[in-house]
Amino acid sequence: MLDDRHHGEGDLDRLHREFDFARRVAHPHVVTMYDRGADWVSMEVIGGGTVAGLTTTADVLAALAAVADALDHAHRLGVVHCDVKPSNILVRDKPDGGAVLVDFGVAHSSTAADDRRATRIEASLPYTAPEILHGRSPVAASDEYSLACTTVELLIGAPPFTAHTAMALIDAHLHAPVPRYARRVAWVSHAFDSILAKAMAKDPDLRYPTCSEFVQLATRALTGRNIA
Repeated sequence: MLDDRHHGEGDLDRLHREFDFARRVAHPHVVTMYDRGADWVSMEVIGGGTVAGLTTTADVLAALAAVADALDHAHRLGVVHCDVKPSNILVRDKPDGGAVLVDFGVAHSSTAADDRRATRIEASLPYTAPEILHGRSPVAASDEYSLACTTVELLIGAPPFTAHTAMALIDAHLHAPVPRYARRVAWVSHAFDSILAKAMAKDPDLRYPTCSEFVQLATRALTGRNIA
């Protein structure tokens, strides 16, 4: 339930969007929504913390694969999450519970007739795709870009682009080359750098067709094996 400080129209709209989009997606690795009222929602409780708490590369890659599958499922239904980041990926605390994508409060329907350009950025800047920063409507590839930024943060320790100001961070997403890690991280391969560069291409049309393809290729480059 929202407290009295968060009963504005924007707060209620975000709450309702979160419920409606998550309920519409309905995937094993998307938070389960049960019911809602005017200023409250009832949803699954996920007690394992965020994906940032995972301690092995294998567990992180498995979580990313689960979320990639959830995102691809959402995209097939015309839903773009628009805020993929480590804090929005939780882990169930029961055995084999897996990773869970949460917070659809700024999600976008790619099938909506309303094609107005975005008037403000609602996503989190360290993970925001260039086309969103240009004010264009989010597409499935925008989530892939964010997932690639999330992958780097979880595996390397920081997102690809960091800056002291929001404008500098925006400029990096728009113009800076994708960082290469093989030269400074011993266990990262040159193949991973190439895969990351494609997933974070400035032009969304140049990225992988699905989030799962990106994660599968990244997993193979880092471990020499596939995740089904």
